[in-house]
Amino acid sequence: MSGSARVRGTMSTSARVSPSARVRGKRVVVVGGGIAGIAAATILAEHGVSVVLLEKERFLGGRAGAWTDQLKNGEKFEMERGFHAFFRQYYNLRALLRRVDPQLSKLQPLHDYPLLGPDGRSQSFSGLPKRVPFNLLSLIARSVFRRGGTLRLSDLRNVKPSAALDMLRFDPQRTFDKLDDVTAKTYLDGLNFPAEARHMLFDVFAHSFFNPEEDYSAAELLHMFHFYFTGNPEGLVFDVLRQPFSTGLWKPFERYLGGLGVDVQLGVSASQVARTVDGGFRVETDSDAQGALTADAVVLAATVPALQRLVAASPDLGRDRTLARQVDSLDVTLPFAVWRLWLDTPSAPGRTAFVGTTGMGLCDNISLFHLFEDESRAWAARTGGSIVELHAYAVPEELEREAVQRDLLATLHALYPETKRATILEDRWLLRRDCPSFAPGSHALRPTVETSIANLALAGDFVKLPTPTALMERAATSGTMAANLFLSQWGAAAERVATIPRRGMLTV
Repeated sequence: MSGSARVRGTMSTSARVSPSARVRGKRVVVVGGGIAGIAAATILAEHGVSVVLLEKERFLGGRAGAWTDQLKNGEKFEMERGFHAFFRQYYNLRALLRRVDPQLSKLQPLHDYPLLGPDGRSQSFSGLPKRVPFNLLSLIARSVFRRGGTLRLSDLRNVKPSAALDMLRFDPQRTFDKLDDVTAKTYLDGLNFPAEARHMLFDVFAHSFFNPEEDYSAAELLHMFHFYFTGNPEGLVFDVLRQPFSTGLWKPFERYLGGLGVDVQLGVSASQVARTVDGGFRVETDSDAQGALTADAVVLAATVPALQRLVAASPDLGRDRTLARQVDSLDVTLPFAVWRLWLDTPSAPGRTAFVGTTGMGLCDNISLFHLFEDESRAWAARTGGSIVELHAYAVPEELEREAVQRDLLATLHALYPETKRATILEDRWLLRRDCPSFAPGSHALRPTVETSIANLALAGDFVKLPTPTALMERAATSGTMAANLFLSQWGAAAERVATIPRRGMLTV
């Protein structure tokens, strides 16, 4: 077919739905082949729904996707949009991945991911207790008593207890009512932590969600703090993928979805969604060969910019004032930069695969891909070099590429002095702006999975969910909930949705 690719395969033995639970005679079009769209398509197809999955790129995975590139010597490699951490409380994402990796054998645990700052300051998360308040007390104790710590006992007397206790009182309703209009910067300023401790304990955490503190909701920050730390029973350590995302996850998922009968169309975009007289939908595509698709229901699992373009181009959607207002209220945050370097020298012994950085300019983290990814490890073994990736989140728009790269390289050289003598053999630079914004005051209008249009669902890491979640897990959870929305209408059993506790330990 012109301008597209289809993926089919044989039925996988890991399909988990009995024939008695299958839905018959229903068709769903899923727009977007990222984690959210894959989750929705997978669960619907496992229940017998006929599914068409449209993805504008030539690969699945969305912002966690990967594609084939080529070095100057002709050697092929898989390039991604940056490092991704699989935290242990990503229950719904892990359940999804078990379809193609039942034992999650492709995930490799990292035992620590230190935070590094100026003047040799560091903070470790290894070995912290998993339960609140012991994890928080242990982290504070390390900051106070550890050599090079960033807190003194006298500093704790100046911390404002009411603001600090908000971290333990997260509530999905009351926290947002109280603090959604407040910026994360204002909230963190109000804690009255000393500057060094704030950098090490909070600033790097806030930046991890791509939003700058001054344009990030304090309620959303506490939501993330609850999800990753104070409400997380699994601890702060995480796993990484041993292989590139394309070969490790998304190619297997193409085969799995094809085996379920899903019509996976790569390189095809939806250009318009219209209602039909029988209450269904007609989805127009940009493929000359495909034409229009009809469906009983539609899941829109595209990025925020793509979703807004699609709604604007679809009069039947735009006429629904509730949906139009919600989608129009969404925004993207500042760009993020990914700079991957192929160096001709190895990293020093004892380096960890991933570190966060703070107080060191624009750099937010450093990943040593040759320490955990098999393709990069093989290249480093053959050449004696290393593959380093530098990330910068919320990059100021006015900065030129050269200025950002100089800043990133200065941080790398300062923290990893052995790289000063290295020659950059090859590099790849990505600057993208499609991560959702969580600006102050945005929560009230943020759309949910269920929309005001019957049988139209939204999925992605931008939607508002009833459970604490974030990033890849929010995408997987929203896709699961979108599938469940339709399955419940069609008499099928819903997929289980797992979550950490919804409220903080001090919430009444």
